[in-house]
Amino acid sequence: MKRILIIEDDLNIAELERDYLQLNGFKADIVQDGAQGLKRALTGNYDVVIVDLMLPNKDGYEIIKEARKKLDIPLVVVSAKGEDISKIRGLEYGADDYLTKPFSPGELVARIKSHIKRYERLKGGSRGASEVITHAGLEINTASHQVSVSGREVQMTAKEYELLLFLATHPNMVFSKEHLLSAIWGDDYYGDTATVAVHIQKIRKKIEKDPSNPEFIETLWGTGYRLTSDCRG
Repeated sequence: MKRILIIEDDLNIAELERDYLQLNGFKADIVQDGAQGLKRALTGNYDVVIVDLMLPNKDGYEIIKEARKKLDIPLVVVSAKGEDISKIRGLEYGADDYLTKPFSPGELVARIKSHIKRYERLKGGSRGASEVITHAGLEINTASHQVSVSGREVQMTAKEYELLLFLATHPNMVFSKEHLLSAIWGDDYYGDTATVAVHIQKIRKKIEKDPSNPEFIETLWGTGYRLTSDCRG
């Protein structure tokens, strides 16, 4: 049974999330304090963490930032803060998804299922045969999920890795934000394309010498993104 941690100080909302998750076969725990929530997230062996942003003792941004240093599991924000800047900040800190309150419990469950499915598929790929995709100093090992640039290993979240791998296995092909959102987050994902832009920005910060003048991932304004030149296996 998959285990979900809910870090939410509003008990009514937390119990609503928990009840819907349990009805769908998940085990869900609730923590109402931010500091305690982070501690549980790091030690509780959970499959997904759902976190509010406005919490006592430690806010959701801090939780995401600290958790992402040690966890690669899906982190999902559920918050009343619906402004774009809040969403972008949450995604930049390492969240995989962002739902705005009020939300549909059914939508939350659908997103959790989608994230778990894609995470397991990504992790399951590590048992396959090793393939190293290279391009001008960029290396992606599809068996170990390691990414390195000029011999320097780069740490990536599951979504960052999956997005980079998708572009690297389709070199020189241009993909719109909508296409990438569907390919990486799934057709049942209800988020907006800002998610793609934020993740591209995060990847560039990790692999590009100058993220403002990228060598690997090129933006074609009004069209989409592509990984430039040939990538060789």
